[in-house]
Amino acid sequence: MSTLKYISKYPQQVKDQVIQLVEDHKLSDYLLNKYPTTHPYVNDKSLKEYTVSIKNEYIKRSAPLSQVMYDPKIHVIKNALGLHTVISRIQGNKLKRKNEIRVSGVFRKAPEAFLRMIVVHELAHLKEMEHNKAFYKLCCHMDRDYHQLELDMRLYLTQLALVGDIY
Repeated sequence: MSTLKYISKYPQQVKDQVIQLVEDHKLSDYLLNKYPTTHPYVNDKSLKEYTVSIKNEYIKRSAPLSQVMYDPKIHVIKNALGLHTVISRIQGNKLKRKNEIRVSGVFRKAPEAFLRMIVVHELAHLKEMEHNKAFYKLCCHMDRDYHQLELDMRLYLTQLALVGDIY
C-alpha cells in the first residue's frame, strides 16, 4: 500500500496493526476517539502565539522567532510537515540571524496534539539541528508523549491519504 509510506520505518508488527485498521475501516474511528476535536489556531498570528508560548515555557534562552506561519506548499514541495529555517543577513558590520518556523497547511485543521508535536519538533531545532539523541530527548522534555504523537500523526496522514479529511 502506497498510503502506508508514512509508517514505512516502523516495525512490521505496527504496520500489521495499521493494515488491519485500514482493512476494517476503523482507522478514522481510532483517531476520532483519541483526538475528537481540532485546535483553534487557524491563522498565522494565533499559531505564532501558540508556538512562542511553548518556546517560552521550555527553551527560553534560545534565539527568538521572527516568523511562524502555515505554509500550504510544504507538504507537496518539501515532503515535510514543518520547516525551521535560519536566515542570516549582514546589516552594517553585524550578522543578524532570523529563525522562522513554517508548519504545513495540513495542520491548520487537525487535532491540537498533532500541531503541538510539529511545533515541538521545529522548536527543538533551535537547540539541536540534527535528529540525534539529544534532539529527541529535548522533544520528549517538551512533550512527554512525543513519540506516540508522532506515530498517531502519521496515522492521521495515512487516513488523509486514504479518504481525505476526517474532521
